[in-house]
Amino acid sequence: MLSKLSAWFVNPRRNPLARAHRNAVASRLRKYGLRYDDLYDPYHDLDIKEALSRLPREVVDARNQRLKRAMDLSMKHKYLPDEVQVKKEKAEREALGALPLYQRTIP
Repeated sequence: MLSKLSAWFVNPRRNPLARAHRNAVASRLRKYGLRYDDLYDPYHDLDIKEALSRLPREVVDARNQRLKRAMDLSMKHKYLPDEVQVKKEKAEREALGALPLYQRTIP
């Protein structure tokens, strides 16, 4: 019973509080040009390390660059400019083949 409750509590798809927390964290990360997945530490979890080793080199290099840029911005107490955030997100969506947010429809 306790495991079901704890699984529900941390699942953003089922718990609106977990969803709100994830969205708040993601919006703060966007200010530094990071993705939510960039927070996973390969030195803490061996599964993450294995997953990163299976990714194409360009994806891992882009992740490392995002982390370096975020650390630099954090040390300077600055955020990524809004227009750069939007351009990066748009370019990333196009590279992944996803539609822009305003063209998406709910099935």
